[in-house]
Amino acid sequence: MKNLIVSLCLVMGLGSFAQTDSRIYDIINAVSADRIEKDITTLANFGTRHTLSDTVSQTRGIGAARRWIKSEFDKIDSNCNDCLEVFYQKDLVKKGDGRRIIKDVWVVNVVAIQRGTKYPNRYIIMSGDIDSRVSDPVDFTSDSPGANDNASGMAGTIEAARVLSKYNFENSIIYVGLSGEEQGLYGGRGLAAYAKENGWEIIGILNNDMIGNITGVDGVVSNRDFRIFSEPVPPTETEDQRRARRFYGGEVDGISRQLARYVHKTTKIYMPEMNPMLIYRLDRFGRGGHHRPFNDAGFAGIRIMESHENYTQQHQDIRVEDGIAYGDVLEHVNFNYAKKLTAVNAINLASIAWAPPSPQKVEIGGIVEPSAKLKWSKVDGAAGYKIYWRDTTSPIWDNSKYVRDVTEHTLEGIVIDNFFFGVAAVGKDGHESPVVFPNAVFR
Repeated sequence: MKNLIVSLCLVMGLGSFAQTDSRIYDIINAVSADRIEKDITTLANFGTRHTLSDTVSQTRGIGAARRWIKSEFDKIDSNCNDCLEVFYQKDLVKKGDGRRIIKDVWVVNVVAIQRGTKYPNRYIIMSGDIDSRVSDPVDFTSDSPGANDNASGMAGTIEAARVLSKYNFENSIIYVGLSGEEQGLYGGRGLAAYAKENGWEIIGILNNDMIGNITGVDGVVSNRDFRIFSEPVPPTETEDQRRARRFYGGEVDGISRQLARYVHKTTKIYMPEMNPMLIYRLDRFGRGGHHRPFNDAGFAGIRIMESHENYTQQHQDIRVEDGIAYGDVLEHVNFNYAKKLTAVNAINLASIAWAPPSPQKVEIGGIVEPSAKLKWSKVDGAAGYKIYWRDTTSPIWDNSKYVRDVTEHTLEGIVIDNFFFGVAAVGKDGHESPVVFPNAVFR
């Protein structure tokens, strides 16, 4: 019956086409807080995971941590009939390359690729950070459990791989532990360069950095709020693209911002109890995360994290001072909250990996006319398309209209001057590509 209803919607071209996929709810239910707690505990118990720490010990340091992460990906691979390609991606960073690189070091990322059946070279990425630190960023010997920053994001990435490895997807998914974040975002920079060298088509990266704390330093406690950071437009845009924005808009409609809106929309549909907060900023004020190197390379990338940080538990020596317990230790991590944000990632990875590609070209017309006109390039595998529009001051796409397998449509009575527009491709199961803001104009 469900498939019949869907087919009728597609044939009739109903104005508002919405479809949910029961597999997404199965994915949410499959994420385990107990497994996440076990993995965070294991990572914290390596003592320190500082990028410059011991690589020989089997029980302490970043070397032991990354070998354990690889072994977990290998176990998942064994349980899904070799569905993952697991490997190290590494770069040698020389002493003095940055202020926090005080000796030569191999920055080693642990990568697991779940290859897509139709688009094996198109990738949606989930990342966590392997490394940790204390107050002094070059202290690589003191205990630095990094339970929340960022064993939580790393454990969430491993758990997402466990859950999603049970499914087949048209697009590829990458689960990755990135190193060198605290020393200057070196792991992300290395993997982004590797992606460029190997011609990867990256749909986007969901960078998870601190997804386990619910008690803010300001006293706010919430296990439902989370933030999605995204930059407005790519730093790689051309002068022609910048000039066009003056006349046609798009100041807050870059590829990373569309990815952020995608996560917001999917979460509100499937996990309405959560409160995703779109933050119109690359990252926290004056701070950085591992999505930024991908943005610098021209790829879409966002940061997903807790909304209420506690600075007494970040980048701190473990101590008690003036009655305050400092340090990023296990007791401050809320594992059920980490489960929720892991599920947020997993359902968005799945939805994008099941969706057709975005239209490459979207044209808009309707200057001094009573209606907005859109044309777009045809997408292989798309059952139809969804036209979105919103008030120019709205952070999210307020309105949409589903159209059949066509490549142009006129929104009658919608004046082009008063709204922003975009187009997404829709697959047969209802999963949508990220929205594409118009990149050409016709008259």
